[in-house]
Amino acid sequence: MSATPDSTTALPTSRGKPGPVRRLYDWVLGWADHTYGPTILFFLAMAESFIFPIPPDALLMPLTLGRPRRAYWFAFLCTMGSVIGGVMGYYIGHALFEQFGRPVLEWYHAMHTFELVGEKYRQNLVLALGTAGFTPVPYKVFTIAGGAFGVPFVPFVVISFVSRGMRFFLVAGLLHRFGQPMKAFIDKYFNILTIAFVALLVGGFLVLRLVMH
Repeated sequence: MSATPDSTTALPTSRGKPGPVRRLYDWVLGWADHTYGPTILFFLAMAESFIFPIPPDALLMPLTLGRPRRAYWFAFLCTMGSVIGGVMGYYIGHALFEQFGRPVLEWYHAMHTFELVGEKYRQNLVLALGTAGFTPVPYKVFTIAGGAFGVPFVPFVVISFVSRGMRFFLVAGLLHRFGQPMKAFIDKYFNILTIAFVALLVGGFLVLRLVMH
């Protein structure tokens, strides 16, 4: 089995030359039939928790569609990678904030959001971190802030595991149940879904600011 994605395993492309987002989507989907797909999912979930901008759902979905019988294994890998990455984000916030944490937050223009998260941590740790783990709100801001604001470590890990697990197992479960129709839907409405996906990522910070005021 090849170690790199094969474009023949991707969803059918639309007529004409596909755009860069579509090519990336096809490339990611190709990992669903390859040995290293689950490994990449684990590391993607880990990196997204403290620095990487793309959520692991982008790979969890095609992997689950390609191997529906392993849907919950992929969700478990995604959860564990995300929690381990969250611990790394916590450490960055606690011990390496000026060297690494602040530059990451500034790159995302999230310093104001970081301060809001710190305030919400002081008010309700479970609600703040649980919301971040389960929704599209940028999780890396919460992990770095957790360390920077001295959130208790054990509750941080437990709440992260529960909330992230609920999110990824829900995604995997839905795709396991409605896999083929969902696959056809994604391909048919790819352009619309792409716009919605990007808007969701960009809007996460804006929603967080509105909710936390």
